[in-house]
Amino acid sequence: MTIRYAKLLLVASMAFYVTLVAFGNLTDYGSNLAFVRHVLAMDTIFPDSAIRYRAIESPTAQHALYGLIILAEILTAAICWLGAWRMGRRLRASAAEFDKSKNTAVVGLVLGFVLWQVGFMAIGGEWFGMWMSPQWNGQESAFRFATTLILVLIFLTRGDADTGA
Repeated sequence: MTIRYAKLLLVASMAFYVTLVAFGNLTDYGSNLAFVRHVLAMDTIFPDSAIRYRAIESPTAQHALYGLIILAEILTAAICWLGAWRMGRRLRASAAEFDKSKNTAVVGLVLGFVLWQVGFMAIGGEWFGMWMSPQWNGQESAFRFATTLILVLIFLTRGDADTGA
């Protein structure tokens, strides 16, 4: 049972963290919009960079993309919370039933991983050259977040034997 409680707690912890991230983006919209705007506008990357043609300078597009980020965060949090709830309902069930109850949490963790790995590290970091910006480089924090998500996902997807663990 200890391992099951640990899995439930880790999924709920990720749900809580992503909830706080989404809440922060909604309640302090302007501060985090500035980050998205600078990354998309590519206005702080190396001045002689040949990839500047990729910049998105339209405020409408910048707001829309920031909205998609927030939506993905809200969905990630909601799906992880639902997954934790489903796992909690099956804590004392058979190993097969408990394993099945983890599917929703898996979806939430994968969605979060894709958001930070693909959205921030690949698209923001590489496509928009965020790594070149001394001020608007969020790759380290995105890496920490993606790593945490994937580690929880790996632990979560370990099979649960009927050992009482």
